[in-house]
Amino acid sequence: MFPQEKIDKLRTKYEAALKGGGQARIEKQHQGGKLTARERIAAFLDEGSFEEVDALAVNPNPGDQIPGDGVVTGFGRVEGRPVALFAQDFTVVGGSLSLTQARKICKVMDMAMKVGCPCIGMNDSGGARIQEGVNSLAGYAEIFLRNTMASGVIPQISLIMGPCAGGAVYSPAITDFITMVRNTSYMFVTGPEVIKAVTHEDVTKEELGGASAHGYKSGVAHFVVPSDLAALAHTRELLSFLPSNNLGEAPRRAPLMDMALENPDLDQIVPDDPSKPYDMRLLVKGIVDDGHFFEVMEGYAGNLVVGFARLEGRSVGIVANQPANLAGVLDISASEKGARFVRFCDAFNIPLVVFEDVPGFLPGVNQEHHGLIKNGAKLLYAFCEATVPKLTVITRKAYGGAYIVMASKHIRTDFNFAYPTAEIAVMGAEGAANVLYIKEIQKAADPVAKRAEIIAKYNEDFANPYVAAGLGYVDEVILPRETRKKLVRALALLENKRESMPPKKHGNIPL
Repeated sequence: MFPQEKIDKLRTKYEAALKGGGQARIEKQHQGGKLTARERIAAFLDEGSFEEVDALAVNPNPGDQIPGDGVVTGFGRVEGRPVALFAQDFTVVGGSLSLTQARKICKVMDMAMKVGCPCIGMNDSGGARIQEGVNSLAGYAEIFLRNTMASGVIPQISLIMGPCAGGAVYSPAITDFITMVRNTSYMFVTGPEVIKAVTHEDVTKEELGGASAHGYKSGVAHFVVPSDLAALAHTRELLSFLPSNNLGEAPRRAPLMDMALENPDLDQIVPDDPSKPYDMRLLVKGIVDDGHFFEVMEGYAGNLVVGFARLEGRSVGIVANQPANLAGVLDISASEKGARFVRFCDAFNIPLVVFEDVPGFLPGVNQEHHGLIKNGAKLLYAFCEATVPKLTVITRKAYGGAYIVMASKHIRTDFNFAYPTAEIAVMGAEGAANVLYIKEIQKAADPVAKRAEIIAKYNEDFANPYVAAGLGYVDEVILPRETRKKLVRALALLENKRESMPPKKHGNIPL
């Protein structure tokens, strides 16, 4: 029989690891509206699926030997699919990163790469363990390297569930998606105290790097949620749209609702008046499975809408101009938001569906001086290099360079559809009148009537989809009600699409 004292010793060690920093610190964590690391893992994974590794790892420093050393690491399953994860434990030395903790995190990241499964990081840490000096910095560097090597190979998702400051912010920044919890999480490179000392600005942690700051102003956070539990449930749903790695496909799901391929209600969404706004989300939800659209970066750059949905069970990435916000123009923030999302979808074999209603790029000195050219080029580059199935639906305006950028036929988009309301031209009729016909208008006996006549003629000749369709730049002019049918059939045809980029180490996207 196995010696009882050996069993008792083993149990004692694991019981110590389960206690983390002790009951008092666990209660303080709860009082702050936060779950503990182990509670987060239990709520996130399929019940009973967690397999912990390195629970007994300790710091070599004799005075700092708490089992686990401030992070819980291991593997489990989400809806039956394997995931690797780590959860920093703020109850143990403030979750601060030591070399031991970094090695634990790196171990699960390495295994995630070997087996091809997503890696989830739950960040809740006071930063580097100062007393370890350069060893702590070395630990961060090892993590950053693995984040970079894993980028585009396995999905990486960061949940910010407490403090994340200094060098610690760069690991989440390299990952694919960042979720922040409102009121209990923050991220910044330098804190309020340093900022006050250097620039004399007074700012709170929440104002500087809270969920609202990064979800609505900086665009660092992709999702903002109200609680730890909401963050965990939200991440489970996000994973349902993603493949486990870059060689696989996202899981397919049968629609919950029986949706017809044609929806007459869609004919009523795009207004007859080209200057009247409408909510592009209504159109998207009327087309995709179950009317469910999982939006990404909802609070940032609202003139472009991006997110995930399904068509006949297949995961797709949606990119859509939003006429209800800044008329759907492309600006710096929207271009960067779209480019990152497009590149993620392309890296992980998720087809792209684009809904286009764009009057152009946002004019202005501020936009030009802050790099509208290079940021607009990011979105253009992303669509050009994408080899996944690409489908575009032009609902209304498609003007100038913005028409080209939004997955036009000319940049290897597979199917381009347009509604009868589409206006595909270098610019709008009023702008064209001002540029091409201003002298003719000024000389007319009735300039107002002449201007109206010219605008009407321009609209008839150019601001329609039929010139582009005649040239093959639009594959088909369709009614809005037919959109789901056309997209579903196009995706089915493109299921085995094969397209590649010329051999190269990597391109040089205009960062």
